[in-house]
Amino acid sequence: MIITGKYIRQLREEAGLSQAELARLAKVSQAHIAKIEGEKVDPRLSTVNRILFVLKTRKSAGKVKCSEIMHIHVVSAAPDDPVHKAIKTMHRMGISQMPVMRGQAQLGSIGETTIMRNSDRNLKRLRVRDIIDRPFPVVDVDDTIDMLPPLLDAHGAVLVSEKGRIKGIITKSDLLAVK
Repeated sequence: MIITGKYIRQLREEAGLSQAELARLAKVSQAHIAKIEGEKVDPRLSTVNRILFVLKTRKSAGKVKCSEIMHIHVVSAAPDDPVHKAIKTMHRMGISQMPVMRGQAQLGSIGETTIMRNSDRNLKRLRVRDIIDRPFPVVDVDDTIDMLPPLLDAHGAVLVSEKGRIKGIITKSDLLAVK
């Protein structure tokens, strides 16, 4: 998604903030907010991040947090695990994907789609690291669930962290159970 000045204005108006209020909260000038919304300047990424943080925080007050719907038991594979072990674990646990972790560091993911894509290879000889797929996005325990649909549309799951430590996982079925 490309963040445009028009999009920032829309979010600001939905949050019920004036340009001056947003500028004060994001620690930029009101004139700079006006230029961004009018698409007369390309703001720094750090400025956009501060603005979006303020708007997200303002919009999310009183909404369901990720910590409320996450599963706290995160089943994962290690990069050195044999692929057949990962397949057995997914089958036994009734899951279709899982993160690949080394300690608290997420290295990537493995799932049914990844395995099927590599089914022409000798899976019995492969390690998870040989077919690892891209990592799942990570959200904070205090983020609201309204940010999850676009993430889950592009990824099989979302990991939930608190102070840099993985605390849970959310899948599409978890989100659908709330809706």
